[in-house]
Amino acid sequence: MLDEMQPTEFAQINVAYNRVFRPGRLSVGLVLPLEAYAVGAEPTLRDHLEAAQKAEELGFAALWLRDVPFNVPSFGDPGQIFDPFVYLGALAAVTGRIALGTSSVILPLRHPAHVAKAAATADVLSGGRLLLGVASGDRPEEYPAMNQSYNDRGTRFRDSFGYIRAVGSAYPKHENAQGKLPGEIDLLPKPHGTRLPMLITGGSQQAPDWVAQNGDGWMTYPRSVVAQGQVIADYRRLVKAAGQLDKPVMQSLYVDVVADPAAPPRPIHLGFQSGTNFLRSYLHEIETLGVNHVALNLRFNQAPIYTTLEHLADTVLPDFS
Repeated sequence: MLDEMQPTEFAQINVAYNRVFRPGRLSVGLVLPLEAYAVGAEPTLRDHLEAAQKAEELGFAALWLRDVPFNVPSFGDPGQIFDPFVYLGALAAVTGRIALGTSSVILPLRHPAHVAKAAATADVLSGGRLLLGVASGDRPEEYPAMNQSYNDRGTRFRDSFGYIRAVGSAYPKHENAQGKLPGEIDLLPKPHGTRLPMLITGGSQQAPDWVAQNGDGWMTYPRSVVAQGQVIADYRRLVKAAGQLDKPVMQSLYVDVVADPAAPPRPIHLGFQSGTNFLRSYLHEIETLGVNHVALNLRFNQAPIYTTLEHLADTVLPDFS
């Protein structure tokens, strides 16, 4: 599937984007918090900064934070609890190389000026290690809590996206429903690289050609091999039709890594339980489909997390470094 889209080349945006996303290659990251917790439970966040440092030491490519303003019990997952931008600052201070990503900031629930300033600040303080995943949101209960409507979140997402792009330039002139920028004021700091690398999650209530044309990459979920290969090929055809350089695709994946390397897969929520032999084979397979980064979520992992991280570093990461 990937061969049909060759040759490929990604834009050079910032340190994290250039390291994590390589044409024809897969890198491996982790979703925070690095601990297991049950459906409906809250993570303890015990030694969370030390766990992030351990992930960097072992060679994982990225750490990913979620934007979950409210704990919605029916959803069953409060995320990593901390505000993602405050947490990015803390992580930037205790790590030195690993990429720091959001998956994803809910644009309709934040003013884009605040998002742009916070994201650029994290990017500068981390030395260009920010990857800004953005989305329209999928928890309807959060919107009335912020006096926002759910049904028009796609329009607000699009306006916010354009606003964030605009304020990356000096003294921008830009106007939409999110505000008017007259060209006489500027938003600082500017990003570390050429711009904030913005990856769009799913469709975010937009047409597929808009997603392909405007984002710096696409974040999606596990599917069957046939279906995943098709949607990735469709995305890249739309990118090419827009006359742009190729763009990376990343995928999330829940895993429960067992001690026996040869253990066969068993389905779990948005992923599987298996030994490292199957996991490594699966990652190679999605690499051939055109996935450039996978964010492993260890929330349902039954073994001690540090043991699993070291096991993955020894047996899986060497294939994807």
